[in-house]
Amino acid sequence: MQAAGKLMKVFVTRRIPQEGMKILSAAGVCEVCVWDSDEPVQRAELLKGVQGAHGLLCLLSDKIDAEVLDAAGPNLKVISTLSVGFDHLALDEIKKRGIRVGYTPDVLTDATAELTVALLLATARRLPEGVEEVKNGGWSSWKPLWLCGYGLSGSTVGVIGLGRIGMAIARRLMPFGVKRLLYSGRTAKADAAELNGEFVPLDTLVSESDFIVVSCSLTPETQGLCNKAFFSKMKNTAVFVNSSRGAVVNQEDLYEALKGGQIAAAGLDVTTPEPLPTNHPLLTLKNCVVLPHIGSATYSTRGIMGALSARNLLGGLQGTEMPSELTF
Repeated sequence: MQAAGKLMKVFVTRRIPQEGMKILSAAGVCEVCVWDSDEPVQRAELLKGVQGAHGLLCLLSDKIDAEVLDAAGPNLKVISTLSVGFDHLALDEIKKRGIRVGYTPDVLTDATAELTVALLLATARRLPEGVEEVKNGGWSSWKPLWLCGYGLSGSTVGVIGLGRIGMAIARRLMPFGVKRLLYSGRTAKADAAELNGEFVPLDTLVSESDFIVVSCSLTPETQGLCNKAFFSKMKNTAVFVNSSRGAVVNQEDLYEALKGGQIAAAGLDVTTPEPLPTNHPLLTLKNCVVLPHIGSATYSTRGIMGALSARNLLGGLQGTEMPSELTF
């Protein structure tokens, strides 16, 4: 236990929503040091900032590995990440040191599902192209086949990874008149019955779907899952959407599939790396819509994430229950 009156040091790797900062300030148990920027903390500053820290509040862009844990030293008892993903955390090293981990699942499910549906529609109905044509004078008379895309009514949608977010995406897509919902993953999901979802092998999903939505976790099994062989099995009228993790997709293979007409279009909210360099080949294609990883970017969701990450941190510091503790 801490000596009476002595505050525990907390390092926060970025400006976070005020909802979170207010909770930390009001708790009165920690001295908060913040990397006061909207940009990621530089590695050297991260290593310096964590020295002697009892708690670390980090983001998805911060690689928390053995070097960071060594720099923090033996005081570190909790890491709270402002994300649902945790592939930036060296969990084996963290576990060895007995450090607790908090994360922010569930709270961003709705926002991410909404954004994924918006991205799918924007990609399939060629909205960015349409906006550009209005701005550059390409809009002349009405033409029967100009800017035609693909609709959801009567379609087959395939979801890779029907977890919380995958299920939320599927629930939002079905009212558009989707005829069949296919899904693949490790196990069949009881929830899928409400949507008449069919648990199928990945190859079946890829070859039969008109829209493929990737919503799985990044694991050794899913890394590079969407590659040349994957895209070659898709319909040439199919639309591919990824709002999970960039590394699930082999972007070079995706580029070739889009450029060669192997698939119709792709929408990405996640890439490798992030940000994607402005000279990346994918950005030269009209049939590829790339967003800057804004799945959870609503004011309310980010505020809730900030508050939850702060409460997780305090629970870890005080040895009490954390609202959302990662078990690993």
